[in-house]
Amino acid sequence: MTTFKDRPSGAAGTATAAKAPEHEGKLTLAEILELLAGGRLPLRFTAYDGSSAGPPDAPFGIELKSPRGTTYLATARGDLGLARAYIAGDLEIHGVHPGDPYELLTALADELVFRMPPPRDLARIARSIGVEHLRPIAPPPQEVPPRWRRVAEGLRHSRSRDAEAIHHHYDVSNTFYEWVLGPSMTYTCACYPRVDASLDEAQENKYRLVFEKLRLKPGDRLLDVGCGWGGMVRYAARRGIHATGVTLSREQTSWAQRAIAEEGLTELAEVRHGDYRDLDEAGFDAVSSIGLLEHIGVRNYPSYFRFLRSRLRPGGLLLNHCITRADNRSRPSTRGFIDRYVFPDGELTGSGRIITEAQDAALEVLHEENLRPHYAMTLRDWCANLVEHWDEAVAEVGLPTAKVWGLYMAGSRLAFEAGGIQLHQVLAVRPDDRGGVDDLPLRPWWTP
Repeated sequence: MTTFKDRPSGAAGTATAAKAPEHEGKLTLAEILELLAGGRLPLRFTAYDGSSAGPPDAPFGIELKSPRGTTYLATARGDLGLARAYIAGDLEIHGVHPGDPYELLTALADELVFRMPPPRDLARIARSIGVEHLRPIAPPPQEVPPRWRRVAEGLRHSRSRDAEAIHHHYDVSNTFYEWVLGPSMTYTCACYPRVDASLDEAQENKYRLVFEKLRLKPGDRLLDVGCGWGGMVRYAARRGIHATGVTLSREQTSWAQRAIAEEGLTELAEVRHGDYRDLDEAGFDAVSSIGLLEHIGVRNYPSYFRFLRSRLRPGGLLLNHCITRADNRSRPSTRGFIDRYVFPDGELTGSGRIITEAQDAALEVLHEENLRPHYAMTLRDWCANLVEHWDEAVAEVGLPTAKVWGLYMAGSRLAFEAGGIQLHQVLAVRPDDRGGVDDLPLRPWWTP
């Protein structure tokens, strides 16, 4: 999630810098912010030292409540310092609900541009803040350690470290997820058949789209890797498919197994707790991977696609659904707030890299499409659910964790709307030894 834009001093389009006060005394916190923002603030800022800046009648505001918040802001770059101060309660937001701070983040992203002050002003800022606020302090307990310290859990994307990353994100609370995700318990991008469709309609439509793309018919065998709470598994089983799901989350496994039993689907549906790489069965008619690739690690794409191909029968279809970057050049690792609070070790790359790796694993890519606007709408609806169930969510997981989720989902919505991240579905087939692809139709066979 990117909230602020950094530009060097003098860059084209940057607002005229606010002049430092003529005196060389200590700057107030508001004066420091005005220097960094070039005197252009889209909201009201107030601080515990009694200073303030920005339009008095601004619809949104930020209140810095304690010296600890100053330390967080001064010792972490980008959005991480802001997130620390906000999650710890040292920074409050006004004019928006903490379950959906989208409008405030939009105002910041659209209008707030930080500039690098000249050395003289930087020295004054450091003196005014005080050396005691330039020494890092312990972050809020909701934050995971930096990547270099996570080696105690194993090398990045080792089985043990992947399991810990999944536990951090998905084993929050099934009850909490029920409030945020709604009845579908689906934590992936929906596909809206209409702009006014409900979240549940859109999630059902997403499963319908995946089901049709995979050409599943009664009696077929489906493998769903990273199956979450078993939404795709149960959708397929209701239509006569023998569906097997696998997830590293114990909480998801227990919820999915209970839902399968309650629906009377135990003869057709199964969700297992474990690593997809430990699956022995092969010969599946189709494999779906919905929201898993983000956790795999780009360097593991070749083995990932080779493994999924090995689970398919010749002529079997693979549907990979995942978040991507807008290009194929950006560094894949997530950083800052997202890496430390939401998706530890998450990695994103462009759809071109994904298609390349699938092709290099001897899969024939048939179709791909971008559902970017749909994910922005999905996040909008998840935030609305969190706002509606805010008091229950805070009681269930605590105020800091609830604030993490509101900030993360609203910021992600903004990123999808701006095009910085996207959502791609890639459909591929495993050809037989002669290059045959079974009896696939000449043109797409599903309803968009």
